[in-house]
Amino acid sequence: MRNIDVNDVIDNATFTRFHWKVLFWCTLIIIFDGYDLVIYGVVLPLLMEQWNLNPYVAGLLGSSALFGMMFGAMGFGMLSDRLGRKKTILMCVVLFSLTTVINGFATTPWQFGILRFIAGLGIGGVMPNVVSLMSEYSPKKSRSTLVALMFSGYALGGMMSAGLGIWIVPNFGWEIMFYLAAVPLLLLPLMMKFLPESVAFLMAQKREGEARSILQKVAPVHDISEMDTLTVPATTESKAPVLELFRGGRAFSTVMFWIAFFCCLLMVYALGSWLPKLMSLAGYELSSSLMFLMVLNIGAIFGAVGGGWLADRLSLRTVLVSFFILASVSLVMLGYESPMWFLYTLMGVAGATTIGSQILLYAYVAQYYPTSIRSTGLGWASGIGRNGAIVGPMIGGTLLALALPHHMNFLALAIPGAIATVAIALVGRQFGPARERENAEVSLATSN
Repeated sequence: MRNIDVNDVIDNATFTRFHWKVLFWCTLIIIFDGYDLVIYGVVLPLLMEQWNLNPYVAGLLGSSALFGMMFGAMGFGMLSDRLGRKKTILMCVVLFSLTTVINGFATTPWQFGILRFIAGLGIGGVMPNVVSLMSEYSPKKSRSTLVALMFSGYALGGMMSAGLGIWIVPNFGWEIMFYLAAVPLLLLPLMMKFLPESVAFLMAQKREGEARSILQKVAPVHDISEMDTLTVPATTESKAPVLELFRGGRAFSTVMFWIAFFCCLLMVYALGSWLPKLMSLAGYELSSSLMFLMVLNIGAIFGAVGGGWLADRLSLRTVLVSFFILASVSLVMLGYESPMWFLYTLMGVAGATTIGSQILLYAYVAQYYPTSIRSTGLGWASGIGRNGAIVGPMIGGTLLALALPHHMNFLALAIPGAIATVAIALVGRQFGPARERENAEVSLATSN
């Protein structure tokens, strides 16, 4: 009879077929999520023409899904700590897929906005829970890489949305883009069968038999028998898990994470919603403008995977600070006339360092908080960040309405990158009497 530390087994496991399965299904869900999220930027030029929308109203419609994402991230993040990751993820997939399909039948801006808000609840709930699940099952030495690789599905989904939009929207209208969201619903039975539940949640629910079976798949070299006792690090239960984000010396870093998320998501969603329209106003045809959106998401894949690889060898903080600096510089340079190849290069760098930074932020937060409040931490960081995502499309609409010079639009979008740089640089630091305690509590974060 042995006492087996569940976290130790997972941390030191070699990559197995089970890990591939978790990575595949989590990535697939994020692809659907990314497709749904980028879809508004793809159809926006046609919607503005068809419904005669002014930039302010268009910006509000773009933000409607993001309002939903804010509440979804916070609500479903806390809910999963009680219902389990798997059940919550599947609930969110059904919610955003079904609502997005119905969105294709909208005939007025009000109908469109309400349906996008409901879809946003599901989109917002999926992200923190899928990240949390992938992070929990990843071996420690490759955790950042795997989480980033999974989250690159977001950019792949955005690429698919932009790529399909280049052909579908001009020829068949914008509605078809929303009907395609039915695909996740068709795959739901397979998700129910193959997506695993969190081991930590199973242990908390006294379902040790299921936990033992999963753990054997995670680490086949361990011969785990029914006589062995599975253990997890003791945690203090709290009726107010949000307050735990500010205890144990975590308060300052929590606020810095929230600021970084706010600024990062502002840049990501301002670009995702308005980039085709901004480039169209600069003189590019719709197909060329959508191509810029595709390049942005292609860059995001390289940024996510490359950033994750670097983070496992350097540190997440170092990589994120570097990415935010590059994001600000590339956005500023995009505002000036340049050869087409250079514009595409800058757009790729911007995608790698804005969307890529968003992905790495999720990985950083997932590693920073203990398992008992991980989804709550991810959910609230993501939820606060959604305020930036909400503001982003509104800022884009305002900039468009002001008719500012082209370079001023991109300069305005670069400023949040500078603020995020400072915020991430300060994560894990504390000032005053609590400094030593803070440094002790965040040693895991600073080492990763």
